[in-house]
Order: sequence, then C-alpha cells, then structure tokens
Amino acid sequence: MDKVKINQYVSFSKVIQGFWRAQDWQWTPQQLNRYLNELVERGITTMDHADIYGDYSCEGVFGEALKLSPQLREEMEIVSKCGIVLPSHRIQGADGHRYNHSKKHIQQSVERSLKELQVDYLDTLLIHRPSPLMDPQEVTEALKILVTEGKVKSFGVSNFNKSQYDLLNQCLVCDKLHITLNQLEVSPYTLDIIEDGTMNHMLKDDVKIMSWSPMAGGKLFDLEDEKAARIMTVISPLTQKYNVTANGIVMAWFNKHPAAIMPVLGTHQIDRIDEAIAGLKITITDQEWFDIYTASLGHDIP
Repeated sequence: MDKVKINQYVSFSKVIQGFWRAQDWQWTPQQLNRYLNELVERGITTMDHADIYGDYSCEGVFGEALKLSPQLREEMEIVSKCGIVLPSHRIQGADGHRYNHSKKHIQQSVERSLKELQVDYLDTLLIHRPSPLMDPQEVTEALKILVTEGKVKSFGVSNFNKSQYDLLNQCLVCDKLHITLNQLEVSPYTLDIIEDGTMNHMLKDDVKIMSWSPMAGGKLFDLEDEKAARIMTVISPLTQKYNVTANGIVMAWFNKHPAAIMPVLGTHQIDRIDEAIAGLKITITDQEWFDIYTASLGHDIP
C-alpha cells in the first residue's frame, strides 16, 4: 500500500485503523494481536488512539496485544490524542467534562499514553479538540519538550477549523514547528469541511487530513435517510462497474481527492478492511466523483 508522507520522520498508510471502540470488542490480547498482524500484513500500519477512548482503557488494551509481538512496533505508526477530559474514576482529576490544553496536562497525557500503549514514542500527537481557553504558547512549550525528549515525532490537531488552526500554527512556526495533520469529520455524507474552505486551507499549508467517521457512523448506508438514499443510488451501480463493495467506492472517492484524505476505520472485521483496500486499487472518474458529491449536496453544482 502506498504511504502518505507526514513529515521527514513519519509516513502513514492510506487507510488507518481506529481503536475508539476497542474496549467493546471484548477481545483477548491474543485475538487483538492476531488482528494487528493481519492489518500490518495488508499494509494498514497506522493506528489511531486517544487517551479518553473506552473510559481511558483502549490504549491499555492495545498495549497488551502489542506486547505479544513487540517487533510490530517498528512496522507501525501510532497516533494518540489528548486535550479532552471526561469524568472517570480511572484518572485522577477527571471530575468533569472539559478541555485541558495546559502544558502539564499535555505532558502527563502523553506519558500515560506511552505507558498504556507500552511504547517509547508516539509517531503523532493530536490535540483532540479546540478549546476557548487554549493558550497556543503553552501548547507550543509542551510540544517542544516532547519533541526534544523524543516522545513525539510529529504533531497535529483534530476538529480544528481554519481560524483555530491558524491561531496555533502561527505560534508553532515561530519555534520552527508545524501542524502536519488535522483529523476532521468528512465523508460523502458530511461535506462541511469541503464547503466551508477548511479542506483547501489545510491543502494550502500541506496539512494532511485524517477522516473520522468516513462512513458517517453508518448513516451512509441507512436507506431510510433521504440523503443517504440519494448517495447510494449513485454508488450502487459503481459497485457493479468496478466489482467492489460500497465501502470500496467510498475509499475510491476519498482517494480521488488531492488532499490525500486518510479514512480512519473503526471496524474489527478483516473483510471490511479488505473491502477498503480493494477500493484503493480502482480509480473512479471525475464525473463519478462529482455525481456522489452532488447527490450529497442535494443539488447540482453551479
């Protein structure tokens, strides 16, 4: 599988495995380890985490599985996020729902993620959501320390719009750092970041896009949803033309975009992964891309 270059140290697989619901899979470390090996064998090497996933437990689940095949670490790119606080008895000070972008919290969150994942460094750290209390200088100071200590190889954000990105990146570049990634919600069903210019703004600065909820949380396949039904009316004939599933057509739709959008899949079914990979091997036409796009918009382009 082709790789997407993030910076001089890190490249990602075009499809990313997400672990938001890993706790719900109720797998043994051995079962998850087998899945990790299957992913890497297929070229899916980038693993997406966050400190809060599964009530702060999913990173630990992953770490126990990775420990069974420690050699896999050098074949993987591990992403984690911090900045959201959720109420939990598992974490000291997690007594409410808020954002915390303080230097101390970022450093502590990374230290905990490294311990839970049982690794020495993160390939990428993302600030999970923007905060009205974010001090960009404090975030920059935390990142400088983490980079100097070798604990973070690249840095990005998640769910940041244009102005939020600019605020933080302007501070970072003053210290010769750079936001390399923005993880955003985008799919054939959810076009907001394309329509509001955020996608173009990221492309201008060579910021790569990770797509969370690339299938719109399953809504894309709900034919009782009028918008989804319009989109699937376009996608269905394409599955026959290209001999792939609807998942494969969605992957091809992402892959067509020049922003190198990398979908984060939350599945734990290897056949769904294979469907996604098959989609990367086809190239839909410009017209087919726009047919899906306008079906989502609900009207023709000007």
